[in-house]
Amino acid sequence: MLSVSLEQGQQGSESLNPGDWSWRFWLAVPLYPYGRRRTLRKEVVKDTIWTFDQMQGILYTVVPIRMSVVKLEKGGLLVYAPVAPTRECIRLVKELEAKYGEVKYIILPTASGLEHKVFVGPFARCFPQAQVFVTANQWSFPLNLPLAWLGFPTKRTHVLPEASGDAPFADEFDYEVLSIDLGRGSFEEVALFHKRSRTLLVTDSVLSVQELPPEIVQLNPYPLLFHARDNGLEVVKDSEANRRKGWQRISLFALYFSPSTLETIGLGQGFRDALKAPDRSKKAYFGWFPFRWKSDWRQSFKALRGGGRLFVAPILQTFIFNQAPREVLDWADKVALWKFQRIIPCHFDAPIEASPHQFRQAFTFLEKPSIGGDIKESGSQPLPEEDLEFIRNLEENLTKRGITSAGKE
Repeated sequence: MLSVSLEQGQQGSESLNPGDWSWRFWLAVPLYPYGRRRTLRKEVVKDTIWTFDQMQGILYTVVPIRMSVVKLEKGGLLVYAPVAPTRECIRLVKELEAKYGEVKYIILPTASGLEHKVFVGPFARCFPQAQVFVTANQWSFPLNLPLAWLGFPTKRTHVLPEASGDAPFADEFDYEVLSIDLGRGSFEEVALFHKRSRTLLVTDSVLSVQELPPEIVQLNPYPLLFHARDNGLEVVKDSEANRRKGWQRISLFALYFSPSTLETIGLGQGFRDALKAPDRSKKAYFGWFPFRWKSDWRQSFKALRGGGRLFVAPILQTFIFNQAPREVLDWADKVALWKFQRIIPCHFDAPIEASPHQFRQAFTFLEKPSIGGDIKESGSQPLPEEDLEFIRNLEENLTKRGITSAGKE
């Protein structure tokens, strides 16, 4: 049933034209690799589900961002969380359209995430017959702009019905919307369940970190090798071991911001190293490399990965889900009623072979220990407190300044 293979035909010479990778609206959300984005398509379930991976990040801390496409039983396609509609990406979707029918539905499964929202309008305009569905409480930061101003086609954009049974694709999908009022906006996520393939699509709520760097990141290994360095003076060779080393450090950066095994060096030392750096180009930030890793950083990664387990990203644990623990747990309970056997998130590893029980376990950090008991016994291993310290301190400082709210008990 599960056939996860990179489709060879779509990576032929016709896709090696850099113009096919161009994303001209990158200034709207200026994330690396900015105006040039490669796309990798994988068939996850034969003739049924495909993922489209691109790469994005900050300061070479790059992770996959993913769109999923599902073939409808009566013909046509449903798109979940569009990525940048480069010529390469659109061509890969058109290849599926030629075989399985036109794109009928496009789902934006989040409310505030500009890294997902910015692509929807331009993507939808490439498929003028598709209906676009969004969650009810849309907003944007720093300016709360109407969807039409973000390029969404006004006449074809609809709010998802409150009950999934009222959606036009209800015969093949169920969904549950998590909505958390953050005061200045709303966190929303649509968990979409494809019944026939027993596949759950999610955006940011859960993830799993792979040990080896994803294929999309390896198409341009420079970020991996940049982070494989131990100091700004080191020249790192391109090797499988160094790519893996760079990826594991990138994962720690991306999810903890400042893990306990990372140290920053002084301004003076950083400046002296930059002057002596072998690569002082703009690409290498003029030789600036202001941190170093402790010798036990691999233990930090091992604890984060947890053998490939499902977990909730630290920033969601600390800043978002603790704002409404009961609502999150109720949502997770409803999602866990579906009989899925794999999960496709929009970031990091995918597809993930996982059960509803494993999905529900990822949220036990929100539960209080029962009298005489301990939630650790449920099988959900918490993230190390020492690695969460930076994010917890950041949340505490933002709360003191009134920027965020304290979590609910």
